[in-house]
Amino acid sequence: MKQRHLFLASPHMSEEGYEQEFVKQAFDSNWIAPLGENVTKFEQEMASKLGAKDAAALSSGTAAIHLALKLAGVGPGDVVFCQSLTFSATANPIVYQQATPVFIDSDEDTWNMSPAALKRAFELYPNPKAVIAVHLYGMAANLVEIGKICAAHGVPLIEDAAESLGTIYHGRYTGSIGDYGIISFNGNKIITSSGGGMLLCNTPDATQKAEKARFWATQSRERARHYQHNEIGYNYRMSNVVAGIGRGQLRVLDQRVEQKRHIYEFYRQAFAGIDDLTLMPMREGEHCNCWLSAVQVHGGKVTPAMLMDALELEDIESRPVWKPMHLQPVFAGCPYVDNGGVAQKLFENGVCLPSDTKMDDEDLERVARVVKHLWEES
Repeated sequence: MKQRHLFLASPHMSEEGYEQEFVKQAFDSNWIAPLGENVTKFEQEMASKLGAKDAAALSSGTAAIHLALKLAGVGPGDVVFCQSLTFSATANPIVYQQATPVFIDSDEDTWNMSPAALKRAFELYPNPKAVIAVHLYGMAANLVEIGKICAAHGVPLIEDAAESLGTIYHGRYTGSIGDYGIISFNGNKIITSSGGGMLLCNTPDATQKAEKARFWATQSRERARHYQHNEIGYNYRMSNVVAGIGRGQLRVLDQRVEQKRHIYEFYRQAFAGIDDLTLMPMREGEHCNCWLSAVQVHGGKVTPAMLMDALELEDIESRPVWKPMHLQPVFAGCPYVDNGGVAQKLFENGVCLPSDTKMDDEDLERVARVVKHLWEES
């Protein structure tokens, strides 16, 4: 009998049907447009859960980054320091604003932005308008050091927490620590609304900033009887139907985090005897959501490509670690601040293992058998 396909990460609706209840409310009330009770309450509930001061529900995490940059005052000719090891959606909005990204290497302890490289970036490019740190695969960046550096230079810190919803760093949820936080509800995220994102505002004037973001996200339409536009706007608002799915998903976020952490721990124990295989680091003071369990493959007996090919033959999905932005053709020529090539090494040696919360231990054992067999054969 053919075994079922194991996904890297796929949507997982609540068994209780919370999402359907909120979507039904939207249909019953006929509020299916980009406004309504679900949108307002999703913003309130997410801000309350994470400890953010305010939030704006948007069409994507990319839109949230874009509006965070606008709120930070980023414009043509400006410079933004951005983590290199990330998905392109982190960096693309910098170019939307006609600014220049300066890519920052990672460190080995966190896989995220290197504070040492960030310090050198301030020496080389002393007047950036913003810093974007990413919490890769759910692992928190070193926000203690990064935050100190940003504060010393008076530069806003934007947390790309698209992959880290539910991660707790030194007692606080990621996304609520920097000046702005970014959440994604794409289909592969730890909770999903089928799409969509959230901008978290944590500045002293967070309420005004969130309201400005909502204004821009609604085509910058002024409060007038006629259609009046004094600024360029965007079609970035989240629909009431999508927000209803998100509200339902938020109720099972803690369960999803615990299952993701169980998957990571299963892999950690299963591969404890393979010296050439190391999982992403877990650190004191952090409760990682383990969105994807990523590994580094060393030694040369088994390569990342061999590992992914073996899994694919068994109908098991995997993925390379993100290719750093400073290596992407679209960003050729953009400045890059090195820290010993850590981001490139993580990319070249990295594989993301299936981390779907619908997998049970039998599924995980199936993955483990394929992986361990490679080293037994080599």
